[in-house]
Amino acid sequence: MQQGIMQQGVDLMLYGMGTVFVFLTLLVIATAIMSSLVQRFLPEAPPVIPAPRPAAAPAGVTDPKLIAVIKAAVDQHRAKNK
Repeated sequence: MQQGIMQQGVDLMLYGMGTVFVFLTLLVIATAIMSSLVQRFLPEAPPVIPAPRPAAAPAGVTDPKLIAVIKAAVDQHRAKNK
C-alpha cells in the first residue's frame, strides 16, 4: 500500500513538473515571436540629433556694469556672513 501511494506521488510530481515545463517553453516561444513581430512592424525610431547650439560669447567679452553688480553682491554677502 505504501509503495502505491509513493508511486502516485511521483507520478503526480512528474505530471506537474512536465506541465510547468511545457507552459514555460510555450511562454518563451510566444515571447520570442512577439518580440520579432514588434521589431518588424514597429521599428525603433532613429535617434533625434539636436541642432548644434550657438557658441557662447568668449570669456574676455563682459559688460563692466555686470562685473560691478556681481562684485557688489559678493562684497555684500561676505560682509553679512562675517
